[in-house]
Amino acid sequence: MAPMTHEEMAPAARRIHLARQTLVFTLLLALLVVAFTVSLCVGRFSVPAGRALELIWQGISDPSRELAGIDERIVLLVRAPRVVLAALAGAGLAISGAGLQGVFRNPLVSPDILGISQGAAFGGALAIMLGIWGFPLIAMVFLCGMAAVILVGLLSRINGRSETVTVILSGLVISSMFSAVVSLLQFIADPNTSLPAIVYWLMGSFATATWERTLVAAPGLILGSCFLWMLRFRLNILSLDEAEARSLGANTIRERWLVFCLIAVIVGSQVAVSGIIGWIGIVIPHAARLLVGHDHRALLPAAAILGAGFMVCIDTLARTATAAEIPLGVITALVGAPIFAALLRHHYRERTGS
Repeated sequence: MAPMTHEEMAPAARRIHLARQTLVFTLLLALLVVAFTVSLCVGRFSVPAGRALELIWQGISDPSRELAGIDERIVLLVRAPRVVLAALAGAGLAISGAGLQGVFRNPLVSPDILGISQGAAFGGALAIMLGIWGFPLIAMVFLCGMAAVILVGLLSRINGRSETVTVILSGLVISSMFSAVVSLLQFIADPNTSLPAIVYWLMGSFATATWERTLVAAPGLILGSCFLWMLRFRLNILSLDEAEARSLGANTIRERWLVFCLIAVIVGSQVAVSGIIGWIGIVIPHAARLLVGHDHRALLPAAAILGAGFMVCIDTLARTATAAEIPLGVITALVGAPIFAALLRHHYRERTGS
């Protein structure tokens, strides 16, 4: 048999690539469904998987019906909103990390680099100290996260331009400033009332998840992620060298700030309802990149699905591992740090061929 020509091999390689990506996405979606189902079933009150899925279907098909049994209340009012909120938060953080790493052309960048999380943390800590709870606290957290991005934009703008390096440095400055203010608030907070609440909130948790809080965070998380996915082609261009990106017609400064603002909306919405959750935005994009490559057309949805499943698993572990719920920030650090180290070693070996 004669060997295939280059023209014949290219379509064949594309078919193999598409088949591989289809298999990867199918497996990721299957794992996400399994994570959803397990999370609905396990806890102090166990619910069989078939019964949990039946209750979810009844809740979707007839949302106005009255809930009678304890299993219905636990699944539909306690666990389901928590699972949905965790999935949305994980997907948003992962897609934000993938977008930022592409824009900065740096795999070590995470959403924290813009100071959004620290700004939002300041808003939350201040609200708790002032005795503000509920939706005013959420609004305060969100506005402070957005304020951090605006400060980074103002600080990094020199002679009418914002270069990538100045944005990173400005983000570090603003992040450090808000971290210092949060530490000051913790220092002066009442050790018997507001200090424990501030510390626990800063560690991250979905313990207070309800359908109302989920509906508050969902628009920012979903719309921000969708708009970021719509910029997938521009992210491919922005991940090129600065001169090359401009030669392809990209307005790099304007488009980067558009990406930053979308990420601020996503991260601000997440922090407002669940506190600070680290590592997701830096670990999950690396794992997704290993599965589907660097093309943002596949990388962003893969990171979103993987981030959603990972966060649901972490939250399930947090509320079932011990009698008292473990803060999410502790588990994401314990799980994320070794995974990130392994991914870095794999990446280094791949580059050096050793």
